[in-house]
Amino acid sequence: MLCPFCSHSETKVIDSRDTNDGKITRRRRECEKCQSRFSTYEEVELLRLSVLKKDGKREEYDKHKLEHSIRKALAKRPVTDEKIAKLMGDIELSIQALEKSEVATKEIGKIVLAKLRDLDEVAYVRFASVYKSFGSIESFKKELDSFDK
Repeated sequence: MLCPFCSHSETKVIDSRDTNDGKITRRRRECEKCQSRFSTYEEVELLRLSVLKKDGKREEYDKHKLEHSIRKALAKRPVTDEKIAKLMGDIELSIQALEKSEVATKEIGKIVLAKLRDLDEVAYVRFASVYKSFGSIESFKKELDSFDK
């Protein structure tokens, strides 16, 4: 592990803790050269997974791309980074539970919407407005009305 401060390659682990219900391990490290401390996070990587896009193209699953979309939906909402990390972990576990080597964006979107609905309704509506591509204000209202049920 390279030190982010001096790029020295020798660091030692000072403390390790499981976070996000044991899905992520947080390691507190110290550089042996400059004695700076920093944290790293270790998590299980999903198996190679292809994503089938709406236009029929295939691309490799990119956790960071999905997280960026989710963070956009959660912008200026009272949701901590820890909750976002947990949300991402839960979404990835749900995708992995499908036990497929190729997953359609439609399936991933449904998983994200289900998880966002439980976390933050405003973020859910923001994400849904892009994911579902509402064609009219009526279809958008219909989605909003589903919260009353």
